[in-house]
This record gives sequence, structure tokens and C-alpha cells, in this order.
Amino acid sequence: MRYEVSFIMSTAEAPRTVTASPVLELELDCYSEVVGPARHIAATFLERLEPSLEKDTRDAVILVVSELVTNAVRHAGGKLCTLRLTADPESVVITVGDSSPVLPRPRTPDVTGEGGGFGWSMVCRLAASVEVHSEAAGKTVTAVISRQGAPDSAR
Repeated sequence: MRYEVSFIMSTAEAPRTVTASPVLELELDCYSEVVGPARHIAATFLERLEPSLEKDTRDAVILVVSELVTNAVRHAGGKLCTLRLTADPESVVITVGDSSPVLPRPRTPDVTGEGGGFGWSMVCRLAASVEVHSEAAGKTVTAVISRQGAPDSAR
């Protein structure tokens, strides 16, 4: 299993103090075994944020990361995909890029548990906004999760 991680780091004012910047960039081999490490690395990134996220918001971000990376692995057919997380005081932004020009679409969920179909609608429900951008080399999907809680947590 291969995945590359680059945390963008910045120095604080005190000498020798290094803090994680609110940006995480990953380039992942596109196969199913990479989803778990992507979730774990995203969780580690989220744990380092100040102020810390509420549990519901943290869980929503990790679930969206999992679903978007899974979709890239299952449906894009490429060798690599990218994951980028950014955080600001209001939100956490998840961007997943892959080499497929095929845009995500809702599917009828398979209640037998074999065929999926739950992920895209879940991403759209949890995120404050979702955008898909077609590019010459594929697409990027960007989901924004509010730091004040995912939309479903208020219901």
C-alpha cells in the first residue's frame, strides 16, 4: 500500500515552535485499501485543529472523506486520486480529485448491502455545499462542512 502525505507546516512566532497549518494534501493510489488510511490521516489532521471541532462535525468530515475517496476508487478507474483538506474558522473543505470525467450522480440505494448508492446523497446531505468541477484531466469534488455542525446535526 502506497500513499504520500504532505502536511503543509508553518512556524509560529516562538523559536522552534512548529504547528500544523490547516491544510492537508494527499496523493493516493486508487484502490480500496487506501480508504481506511485516508480516514485515519484526516482524523489526525482534524485533531490538530484549534479550536477543536465538535464530535458531530468531526464525524461528518471523516464520513465525507471516506465517501468521496471511496467514490474515486470505485468509479474513477484511475491510478491516483488526490485528497485536500483545508480549515478556516467557519468550515472544513474536503476536495477529492480523480482522472474520470464522469460526474457523480445519485443512484437508487441497494438495500441488500451489495451495490452501494448511499454515499453521494449522504455527502450532499452532510455538507453545507457541494461542487463538482470538470477538468481536462478529470474532475474535483468539493464539499464544505460547517464548523458549527453539519446540516443533519441540527435536525
